[in-house]
Amino acid sequence: MKPKIENRRLIVPRMRSAFCVLRWSALVALTSLGLCGATAFAASPLAATVDQVQPKIVKIFGAGGVRGMENYQSGILISSEGHILTAFSHVLDTDYIDAVLADGRKFDAKLLGADPRLDVAVLKIQATGLPAFDLSKAGSAEAGARILCFSNIFEVAMGDEQATVQRGTVAVRTRLEARRGVFDTPYHGPVYVLDVTTNNPGAPGGALVSARGQLLGMLGKELRNSLNNTWLNYAVPIGELRQSVEEIEAGRFVARRDAPAEKKPEHSITLAALGVVLVPDMLERTPPFVDRVQPGSPAAKAGLRADDLVLLCGDRLVQSCKALGAELELIDYEDPVKLTVLRDQQLIELTLQPVTPSPSNKKGQL
Repeated sequence: MKPKIENRRLIVPRMRSAFCVLRWSALVALTSLGLCGATAFAASPLAATVDQVQPKIVKIFGAGGVRGMENYQSGILISSEGHILTAFSHVLDTDYIDAVLADGRKFDAKLLGADPRLDVAVLKIQATGLPAFDLSKAGSAEAGARILCFSNIFEVAMGDEQATVQRGTVAVRTRLEARRGVFDTPYHGPVYVLDVTTNNPGAPGGALVSARGQLLGMLGKELRNSLNNTWLNYAVPIGELRQSVEEIEAGRFVARRDAPAEKKPEHSITLAALGVVLVPDMLERTPPFVDRVQPGSPAAKAGLRADDLVLLCGDRLVQSCKALGAELELIDYEDPVKLTVLRDQQLIELTLQPVTPSPSNKKGQL
């Protein structure tokens, strides 16, 4: 099965058989007009760049598998100790995340933390001495710059098969906020718009690098224009992500299970005291969607609404109803509660001020 080229863009069909997987040399040679086959490509400067970058790309497998929800995406090694930069998505909504390195080694990956405001997450595997990008040395690019994109599009790579490489240029640098209401995404900031088709299943979390292999950005999640049904091929500049990655590594935006235990206050706040009713907790990790809000309650006064999805409680990542309840147990009944919710693809920060209960009812019930 051969890939086809449309305007220098490589379209790779879904392939399962190992000997149907195209190696990077063939992929890039096919997209590089003017080169006479793989031999000519192997002697080109881009070949050295591909050899340099491939070991730093990770194949990630997790939740999904149903129609329209793939269970795979891509990642970028950002430390020799096994830190992986990737996109924050449903694929990570599980306790069983697999990370497969370029040499085929498979590791259990833990979600170290995530910043939903930027759609960025950091995973950790138990390994040392790994080839990795240094985020402090990441670069930037202007329109017209030649680039390479590395990702596991269409789940072509399952083991030691290398990531797909796509060659193109930066079409323009712009901001997603200029497209608010057109592209449904919580991230509204600077992006590189690319002239290569990266908007494919499995691409989110992949690497955008310069022709010399300098890391420039992380490939974004699939975005479709709701007005004309076209797809946006883009990457988020590393400069926009670096601070959040550092905060995650420092302990912010992390899941409670990965954080040191904290002492609970004598009287904790409760969902009932805030006037919040979540959807029935029927699954092991039921997402904390708001089912309804009690009229006149602290939640109602703060502007919380039914169908809001709670993503953060304070700086803690909450991925289930149980996790949100556990976070509230660590907050005193008199202290304000800061929630970050996703509403119509917009991230909204709310502060709920509990009603101080009477001395005879300090369990936080309304």
